[in-house]
Amino acid sequence: MASRWPRLSIRIDFDGGRLGPGKVELLEHIARERSIAAAARAMGMSYKRAWALVDTMNQLFREPVVTTQPGRNTAGATEVTAFGRRIVALYRAAERRAAAGAAAAIGELTAATRPAARRASPRTARRSA
Repeated sequence: MASRWPRLSIRIDFDGGRLGPGKVELLEHIARERSIAAAARAMGMSYKRAWALVDTMNQLFREPVVTTQPGRNTAGATEVTAFGRRIVALYRAAERRAAAGAAAAIGELTAATRPAARRASPRTARRSA
């Protein structure tokens, strides 16, 4: 299995907010689970935090990325909109393009790092100094 490291991530800063890997992953989980609570659990975050991120995204964009049916405490009460799915697709496309464009530089940076097993943690390094 290929290693995930190093991995390039991007964050897009807009005038009114930002979009990054965490928010996009949350949208992907909501699309699968059809529930903000279930998506939050899958990501190890609180429902309150997930709801705040959804609200932030809905406020950032001209159209909602997630809709909910108030009062329905059942599975399937939450939907990632077609617009929200497009946002995810655009972000993932930008991520792939950025990774492809940076591949040579990332390879050179990776070659310049020490193997993980030999790296001293900051705590260990302080003790030996």
